Amino acid sequence: MRNETVKSIGDYIREQREQARISMRQLAQQAGVSNPYLSQIERGLRKPSADILQQIAKGLRISAEALYVQAGILEDRPADTGVRSALLADAELSERQKQVLIEIYESFRKENAAIAEAQAAEVATQAAEAAATEAAATEAAAAEAAAATTEASAVAADDGRPSRTSWSAATAEAEQVEPSGNVDDVPGQNVPPIG
Repeated sequence: MRNETVKSIGDYIREQREQARISMRQLAQQAGVSNPYLSQIERGLRKPSADILQQIAKGLRISAEALYVQAGILEDRPADTGVRSALLADAELSERQKQVLIEIYESFRKENAAIAEAQAAEVATQAAEAAATEAAATEAAAAEAAAATTEASAVAADDGRPSRTSWSAATAEAEQVEPSGNVDDVPGQNVPPIG
């Protein structure tokens, strides 16, 4: 597997060099390495160090990060939409310009992800509020139905005759107003006293 990494980094450097239309001798000179050493890297016979990759990246005017990923030094970022690759491959941009553009691009992506996360949280909050409102309405409807059922039961039990409870209450009330047992106090009987 290590040989595949060495071969792929060599192939990648050769492809980048050919796209930039730079000869191997020119790249070796710009990177500060010998021509035979660069040739061995491109053929997959040597694995370059991180420092050498950085020098080669400067010579190719690409991101050192791209070479590090190809060499297996860094893990590739999974969310590459092609923008990063296009920026890194653009030979007309300097290394610093590429890095600045990538940083701006990444900041926009993070900002949009934060906005999307906030919107998802707001939707979840609204759904929870709607569920709570619906539960409260269901509970109120159930209480109303229970009250109506109780009232209907009371009306059905009342068949026009006074119940024992209401009859007893009415009798007790009448006794308090008009005590019984004394004929003289009974209303409607105005008998003059004997005398």
